[in-house]
Amino acid sequence: MPTGMILGVGLLHAGTTVDSRLTIRDCRAVTTAPAPEPTADSSLVLAAREGDRGAFGGLYARYARMVHGILLARVPASEVDDLVQDVFLRALPRLCALRDVARFGPWIAAIARNRANDYYRQTRAVAAVTESLPEDEAELPASNTAPDAEAAVILAFVRSLPETYRETLILRLVEGMTGPEIAVRTGLTPGSVRVNLHRGMQQLREKLNAAALGIVIQPDSSSGRTSAAQVSNLLRRRHEP
Repeated sequence: MPTGMILGVGLLHAGTTVDSRLTIRDCRAVTTAPAPEPTADSSLVLAAREGDRGAFGGLYARYARMVHGILLARVPASEVDDLVQDVFLRALPRLCALRDVARFGPWIAAIARNRANDYYRQTRAVAAVTESLPEDEAELPASNTAPDAEAAVILAFVRSLPETYRETLILRLVEGMTGPEIAVRTGLTPGSVRVNLHRGMQQLREKLNAAALGIVIQPDSSSGRTSAAQVSNLLRRRHEP
């Protein structure tokens, strides 16, 4: 099976057919239904175990955004899309090892985090070889355009936050997941998600203001808290198609 696609057709709650050969960005665009009930995930997992590619496509369509956000919180943005596909390709043959079929979300979230760790173990070896190459043979990163640069700076600050905060923030700000959706799909409690978002936004605002880069995140006028919409719009400028 070629990297970059998951074969099959999945069905969302509303009856919308989703071709699971879609790219990660396509899936993020169509996965706007409310957070799934665990029983619905269970039926898809059980069907996928029996070889139903459509059922696995449905799981992909539901959880691709979450996996994308978890990886974006940890690895270079240019590597995320390919690693999302890799996470699902790794998960497919391991479905029989999932003891609680209602907890597919937390299970594949753990696979995504482990895949990010594997990425750095693998790239350390590659980096050692690259460092020995002549300077003109080493790959240089592409320069950011002006609109992308601001989003790149914000993302860098988000990644400098404690892991718990940065993952939840990216799921909310970049992937567009609601607080309850993040809780259901990752297995976190709603209270933990609220705390992570509040403290994470607070720390992000302090870092941006302290850096004096001209990116000022103002508090929401009605609540006095940082407006998540301001940061979300800046980040999606770079990470949405």
